[in-house]
Amino acid sequence: MNILFVCKYNKFRSQIAESYFKKINKNKNINVVSRGIFVGSYPLNKLQSAVAKRLGIIIKNRPKPITTKLLRKQDMIIIVADNVPRSLFIYKTGYPKTTISWGIPDEQSDNEEKTEEVIKKIKKKVEELVEQLKEAK
Repeated sequence: MNILFVCKYNKFRSQIAESYFKKINKNKNINVVSRGIFVGSYPLNKLQSAVAKRLGIIIKNRPKPITTKLLRKQDMIIIVADNVPRSLFIYKTGYPKTTISWGIPDEQSDNEEKTEEVIKKIKKKVEELVEQLKEAK
């Protein structure tokens, strides 16, 4: 199974989901990646990276955009963000049948407390997903 986590730029929310999923998932038959809907060179936010590290999640990848080729390989797309329209991934030939939106807000990147709240929301969603996937075996 291939899962794609998506956010706007792939510099925080989707990378948190990818990294944490890889950390807690024990099923080696599930592959996850994360990408953003915008192409560009967006630097990782140092405060967000530091808070994530403190919470046991490492963000180290350069932000990457989605490609059509990558989309076609996915079994499931999870939109981690609240500012990415679900309609981008629905009813496209060859795209995954399962598209889920978690609607996690893009909080201020200079606020440690808000950043921690966002990370905790994503962790909870990832934990729920891992449990659902275990049950679906």
